[in-house]
Amino acid sequence: MGFLDALLGRTRCPDCGSKGARKSEGRIRCPNPSCQFFDATLRRPRGRSRIGGIYSPQTPLVIRYRNFQDREKSFTADRETIRRKRNHIIARVAPMGENISLSRERIQNLQEVEQALPEPVESARAGPTARERQVLAFHKKHSSTSPLYEQIRAKYPDW
Repeated sequence: MGFLDALLGRTRCPDCGSKGARKSEGRIRCPNPSCQFFDATLRRPRGRSRIGGIYSPQTPLVIRYRNFQDREKSFTADRETIRRKRNHIIARVAPMGENISLSRERIQNLQEVEQALPEPVESARAGPTARERQVLAFHKKHSSTSPLYEQIRAKYPDW
């Protein structure tokens, strides 16, 4: 915190830790929209807009989430944008249309959210695995053969 910040009443928010919070008239005002002390007049304009204004999902799904501070939050997400990545659910949420990542362990209505996920598509392997490619490349380079090489060649005759 700088010297002038102390004079102007700027500090870190005691609730969320965001920079730029102000104490005035005995109350705290925070620029973070997810904070309970949020004040829209303190929000800094961003360099670029996300999607351009207010975002409203075509097929809404409410996700109930308990954050690391043990507070319950609700997000309205678009069912079409929900996807899973390892142990997280990524979705575009209202009102700004930002993509957020939510830990599956903290989602309160996980069953409902997982039902909204698209079915996983099984990709048909078009070619050999990395280990099989290694064996194929070795024997091709050295003009040699082995039972494993012959087995892999039979499996992938066009490789």
